[in-house]
Amino acid sequence: MKKLLLPLLLLLGVVQAYGQSFTVTGKIQSNSDKTALPGANVVLIKAADATKTATVTDGDGNFRFERVTNGQYTVEINYIGFQKFTKTVQVQGAPVNLGPLSLQDGSTAIKEVQVIGRAQMAEQKGDTSQFNAKAFKTAPDASAEDLVTKMPGITVQDGKIQAQGEDVKQVMIDGKRFTGEDVSSAIRNISAEMVESVEVFDGQSDRAAFSGFDDGNRVKTLNFRTKKEARQGYMGKVSAAYGTDDRYMVGAAINYFNNNRRITVTGLTNNINMFDFSVGETPGGGMRGRRGWGGGSPNGIINTNTFGVNYNDMWGKKVEVSGNYNYFNRDLINNQIRFRDYIGNVEGLEYKEQSRNEDADESHRFNFRLQYNMNENNRFLITPSLSFQNTNSLTLREASTLDNSGILSESVNRNVAESSSINFNNNILYSHRFGTSGRILTANFNTSYSNVNGETYLLENTENFENPERDINRNQFINLERENMSWSGNVDYSQRLGEKSRLQLEYNINNRINDSDRRAFDFAENTGTYTDFNAPFSNTFKSDYITQSAGPSYQYRSDKTRFQANLRYQYATLQGDREFPKPFSLERNFSNLLPSAEYEYKFSNTQNLNISYRTNTNEPSVDQLQDVLDISNPLQPRAGNPSLNQDFQNRMNLRYRSFDPVTNRMFFVGMFGTMTQDYIANSVYTTTVPEEYANGYRLQPGARLTIPVNMDGYWNVRSFMSYGQPLNVISSNINFRGFAGYTRIPGKIDNQINYANNINFGTGLNISSNISEKVDFNVSSNFNYNIVENTLRTNQNNNYYNLNSNVRLNWIMWKGLVYRTELSHQYNSGLTAGVDNSYLLWNMSLGKKVFKNQQGEISLSVNDLLEQNVSVQRNIASDFIEDVQSTVLQRYFMVTFSYNIRKFNGGAAPSMDNDRRREWGGNRGH
Repeated sequence: MKKLLLPLLLLLGVVQAYGQSFTVTGKIQSNSDKTALPGANVVLIKAADATKTATVTDGDGNFRFERVTNGQYTVEINYIGFQKFTKTVQVQGAPVNLGPLSLQDGSTAIKEVQVIGRAQMAEQKGDTSQFNAKAFKTAPDASAEDLVTKMPGITVQDGKIQAQGEDVKQVMIDGKRFTGEDVSSAIRNISAEMVESVEVFDGQSDRAAFSGFDDGNRVKTLNFRTKKEARQGYMGKVSAAYGTDDRYMVGAAINYFNNNRRITVTGLTNNINMFDFSVGETPGGGMRGRRGWGGGSPNGIINTNTFGVNYNDMWGKKVEVSGNYNYFNRDLINNQIRFRDYIGNVEGLEYKEQSRNEDADESHRFNFRLQYNMNENNRFLITPSLSFQNTNSLTLREASTLDNSGILSESVNRNVAESSSINFNNNILYSHRFGTSGRILTANFNTSYSNVNGETYLLENTENFENPERDINRNQFINLERENMSWSGNVDYSQRLGEKSRLQLEYNINNRINDSDRRAFDFAENTGTYTDFNAPFSNTFKSDYITQSAGPSYQYRSDKTRFQANLRYQYATLQGDREFPKPFSLERNFSNLLPSAEYEYKFSNTQNLNISYRTNTNEPSVDQLQDVLDISNPLQPRAGNPSLNQDFQNRMNLRYRSFDPVTNRMFFVGMFGTMTQDYIANSVYTTTVPEEYANGYRLQPGARLTIPVNMDGYWNVRSFMSYGQPLNVISSNINFRGFAGYTRIPGKIDNQINYANNINFGTGLNISSNISEKVDFNVSSNFNYNIVENTLRTNQNNNYYNLNSNVRLNWIMWKGLVYRTELSHQYNSGLTAGVDNSYLLWNMSLGKKVFKNQQGEISLSVNDLLEQNVSVQRNIASDFIEDVQSTVLQRYFMVTFSYNIRKFNGGAAPSMDNDRRREWGGNRGH
């Protein structure tokens, strides 16, 4: 707390220093139709010394100047397509509201504004960064992903869209959520030409938005404000392609817009590792790389068939609905090699593996969201989801352990598994406001159910080079039935204490019940069936975890400051019962105080500081509690631990944002830290199996048994910085970012404590074109350096780094001729011998626009022209460092026909802006 005292005193000094300043506000609109003009440049010029202060109007045409001292000023407004506007303003002891200011249409205004400067890039509005889409030029066929990755602080890292150093988890259109699980797919299905502006902020949970109190459940969110003329009509793309090695792709994505009603239909069938199809696809399927679910380039050779429908609408004036359905079918073949260096008492102990995986998945996913705004005092929200999944897999694995003397053991095993699962979740949220009294009651109830049924056939042949008498030949059948049920309830009651503060009381109860039945049967030679029950490899376990918490929250909010503090007392009970391999029961109780706090200070419209502290607990999963041996990989067996406790997390974040509207410079810096007590770590045994797990089972030489245990000492601290500005020399935008992090992972090796410390830091540079719609390029480079140190065996410390550079060009040449190319170079240093250290991936296509308005295109493309594409990944744990190289899709040629669909009729503004950042309790009652 002492460390926070100095910054708080400095902030109070800032507030005092500007105590005699005032605000100047107004709204810019078109004189002809009175519509708001977002993104207009507004400059305030002081008459005494010609000092200039600039800003840009928001999505509703409003502008605001903070800290304006007494004196005479000139307001100067410029907007492309309108005449320049000036007005004299006198500030004398009070705020000034200029009201609506109307701009006259005029053709001469275009040249005049262009002389003054480029379009305003962005504006910082509290914790929200708002970017003006007009300031970023993209190709005619570009998607919203192409647009946002030109913006400062927004990048693609490991296949995931990141904003200000955090993964984007939610996408909204005009304040309404785009329902679905895949953020990248959603962004690629929005056309760049539809977008007026893009907002980046930390979206709150539905419960926090209803109650007005932040519950800490925030997700990085992108909100796309659409142009008025793009709110009615339809747009999309259809493509068909065929290439060498029988590579093929057929896909379609159609978007229909009618003001509040938005419908998106997508479909895809292919064998070129595409997981989805969108309006932003480029010919050949290889351009910009492919991405799997959750980001990252997909490994293996993948055949995919998908179909999806996304629906958003207003049913009347009070009911907002959204939902989606997705069908997904995938066949995957992936060959991998794995090199693992173990940390422990044996010098030079290694693990090597070659494997082949053949997987077939089929799933159906349904999501629905209905919000009913009954009246100004009552809101109701229901969000059910349902999914079905069937999986079949075949794994062939050859693995060995070895040390400096040679091979210790070798295993060949075959796993054939199939499973089916169902998952259901439903959340009901209700909030009532007691008129204008400032009192709000919010109630939340959630139910969840999942069921998994699976069968596995295991064949194992393990050879012991130290003691051949311990060779193992195993033929086993495993049946698994798992059922999980949970429910939770929450009640919040808040009361206004004054014009700027509120008090809330909260009670929460949560119950999770897990029931797992795993039974193993050995093959009986005399009957030819799996009838010999194997008790040591069987386990039935049922856990019941219930938590109750209650406590107060206090919130203070003014024009510049927001402060919130919470304190919860939580009482939890964990009960467990086991039948196999021997009866066991447990019951443990946990008591915790869970404090949290958040402080936010708004220096101005363009500068913002946010500091937050959160605490929470997490219970162990049924897999971690179930103490049954899993020998699907006999050289790396695993087991659960019924004695696990819940962990306790402390998280602290600091964010500072600023934007200079005169120079279009944007700066963001963030620091994020997590410390976990009773962290669920890995305890590794390399020689003997603990007595309670043994039951006659002995480890092969070099094999390692992993069991979860609670340990203190987990740390994860990282920082991220982003700086962006226009690069006028080549009409581009430049974005520089840097990061540094430290992770400390505790673990045990034969009951000796080891801490795996990983320090990583790096930089990144991105230059994106802003020349014209016909020339679109992006040049980026990212450097990442890692220092790995272990406290148990310091001679096994390791430093490594990688450098990834990427060049992407989209050039519309003479008479609709289009050239696209992408070069991606990856260099790795410090990896295991035997894996590829570097590669150059080169994709390109040459296309010709056809038909009216160049809506069609025929192209020839090549994926991985140099045939160097590889996939290498390094993994770090408390007891090992490993490198994994996987199968990837390599060179093929493809002919593609694509057709773009575009028809916009114009439209009215959405009838309801349900932006989840807006706090109901804060709009009235303060």
